[in-house]
Amino acid sequence: MPVSADRPYAWLKEEERQTDGRSAPGITVFLVNRECPWRCAMCDLWRYTLVEGRAPGAIARQMDVAFREAGIDGLEWVKLYNAGSFFDLGAIPAEDHPGIAERCRGFSRVIVECHPSLVGHSLVGFRSLLGPGTRLEVAMGLETVHPLALEQLNKRFDSEGFRRAARFIRENDCDLRVFLLARPPFVPEEEVETWLERSINFAMECGADPVVIIPTRLGNGAMERLAGMGLHSAPTLGLLEHGMHFGLGLKRGRVFVDLWDVEQLVGPDPDLGSRRVALERMNAIQGDGMT
Repeated sequence: MPVSADRPYAWLKEEERQTDGRSAPGITVFLVNRECPWRCAMCDLWRYTLVEGRAPGAIARQMDVAFREAGIDGLEWVKLYNAGSFFDLGAIPAEDHPGIAERCRGFSRVIVECHPSLVGHSLVGFRSLLGPGTRLEVAMGLETVHPLALEQLNKRFDSEGFRRAARFIRENDCDLRVFLLARPPFVPEEEVETWLERSINFAMECGADPVVIIPTRLGNGAMERLAGMGLHSAPTLGLLEHGMHFGLGLKRGRVFVDLWDVEQLVGPDPDLGSRRVALERMNAIQGDGMT
């Protein structure tokens, strides 16, 4: 789709359960920027990127558009997702951080995404710009701890590298959000549940709160080829439910299941409507969605 450095490609208002048990409103802004240099096998976010990044002030201008169109009165948090890494200085130059931070004041929490290898001093600098009233949360895509799958996805880190980045985030008084794929390619079908459990447990050992389980989607070309080779199949609704129940059962942090477009991802199911509602409720109350 055509994108411009002058406006985000989308924004979304939503409610999310907080660590204190409240449901708080916020906004997710999907920013336009350069393509992520890692080009992970399952990613389709390149469709919303520019050939070049670093347009001075572009992110601040896009935030202004989203905030003006959405209206931000009463919103408590903001997610700034830029189809790559927020602390990639080839995408967002450090000199733009003050303007971005200024627009984040008034929110109690700011969530940004970053590849583990770029977690470092830029994070500390940006956190200090936010001021004492705003907490920084860094989201990282772990996807899976299955070593072969992690390597084949082209993430270019291993579990210990991820653990070091997570430790840096926590030691610098920031919070950690972790994304996991419910059904990553390259994991044998009979081991999918086991590796999802191991991945959730590892993320929580690293201090993740929340863990977000994302159904692996087609749509970038590479995933269709992997599916044709028998190396990927769509996640089932039962797998999403299993991951949610397992993660909540650990009682170590929040667990969310990403339900965007889930009807197209998991195939036909006569009870899909009611099961989706139950998962939505579990996202909201962090408990049994059927009660």
